[in-house]
Amino acid sequence: MSRREELRRHAALVDRMALTLGVDLQEAAIGGSVSIDEITDAVLRCTGCTNPDHCDRTLALQNSDGRPPEYCRNQELLARLAP
Repeated sequence: MSRREELRRHAALVDRMALTLGVDLQEAAIGGSVSIDEITDAVLRCTGCTNPDHCDRTLALQNSDGRPPEYCRNQELLARLAP
């Protein structure tokens, strides 16, 4: 997988996880709750995840208990933004 494809995959995972938790990252950025740099950092943190396939499967099943998986590197950010 090329670096560009990897970044796209993880950007999608971050966005899907946020939406699953009730967070629209675009609206949060427009509203000033999160900066574009913070979103970029979240995607980069996600690329270091050792479990992206599990995350993808979990999101596909919409199997969320209102929290990101325990291994998620963006737990703090998502918890801060969650309604």
